Amino acid sequence: MDGDRTTTRRRYLAAVGAGGLAGLAGCNGLLGGGTPTDTQATDTPAPSAPGQIGSGREGRAAPGGIPMSEMPDLSGELDVFSGRGEALVGELIEYIEDLYPDLTLRVRYNSSTDLVSRILTSGDNSPADVFYSVNAGSLGALAEEGRTATLPDRVTELVRQEFRDPEGGWVGTSGRARTIPYNTNQFSESDIPNDIFAFPDAQAFDDAMGWTPVYGSFQAFITAMRVLNSRSEAKSWLEGMLDSGVVGYNDEFTLSRGVAAGEIGAGFANHYYTLRVLDGQPNAPIDIAFTENDAGSMFNVAGGAVVDTAADTELASNFVMHLLSAEAQEYFATSTFEYPLIPGVEPVQPGSIELPTIDELQPPEGLDLSQLADLGPTLELMREVGLNV
Repeated sequence: MDGDRTTTRRRYLAAVGAGGLAGLAGCNGLLGGGTPTDTQATDTPAPSAPGQIGSGREGRAAPGGIPMSEMPDLSGELDVFSGRGEALVGELIEYIEDLYPDLTLRVRYNSSTDLVSRILTSGDNSPADVFYSVNAGSLGALAEEGRTATLPDRVTELVRQEFRDPEGGWVGTSGRARTIPYNTNQFSESDIPNDIFAFPDAQAFDDAMGWTPVYGSFQAFITAMRVLNSRSEAKSWLEGMLDSGVVGYNDEFTLSRGVAAGEIGAGFANHYYTLRVLDGQPNAPIDIAFTENDAGSMFNVAGGAVVDTAADTELASNFVMHLLSAEAQEYFATSTFEYPLIPGVEPVQPGSIELPTIDELQPPEGLDLSQLADLGPTLELMREVGLNV
């Protein structure tokens, strides 16, 4: 009977405790001011010199790739629907607009899911020219509905095949790896399983793990688990984590700060949130580990698409191309701590992190990122186990 009450309490805390715990973690003074997430907005600073958008970190060589000066000029007006937050990409977008006197960018910021819904419900009257998404799932959802124009090869071929739609409907612009951030005072790297399915039964992680059910990246991770394995296995994993006392957070940056602060021992999050923590506090007791060949090691991308109702598809395509320029890719590496997707730009590794290259990661085989668009069944499954999503 006591065991039943413990399980029920754990599931309740994991399902509805995100708001309170995230609020406490967000107020934690250990790590200083928070780095904005893809859903937050703050004032953005003025653009800096070419090639040094954002941080302009010392010790980095000039970025490789194609500079904006060698790309087609941008002239005209574009409506950009951005699922990436202004705090993260506003500076880059302002830089591009300031570079071209005859370019006007009207940017609408919202969640990628909401923007896709708006484009679909607006039909032929959608004002969107470009959709800039935080994840491949939303890009795939728009493409599956036939609402993307085909990008030219000169744009899509700038990145590897696995980071773009095979039909040319969208292209990735930066990447993020799923990781296990862990507190180095509580665990060592050898303590962290390399199999995502080992966590529910690992007693060392009872009441020590954190997750973010309401967060899009986590929902994409569960979608990948459902696609790669099965609905029943994904359900068993969710129930097992709930029974182990997993703690809910609202977003993965707050979760990663909670790991560094010792509120939890480890969690599930994209790699760059740990890098942002360490950029603010290089000696924070946090590191990341990776699972192998499963949904927990998924590599997802942010990316761009031209909406089929765009007034000028060539201008819109050239804007997406600018997100793959040397300057933009360096910005993603140094300011948002993502993986650049073009050769010649390396990711940043703050603190003691030794970030593997894309080629050294071991993502699951057989996962097409477009499959992440099938989010509805994932949300149904998460609600079925009692999560408030």
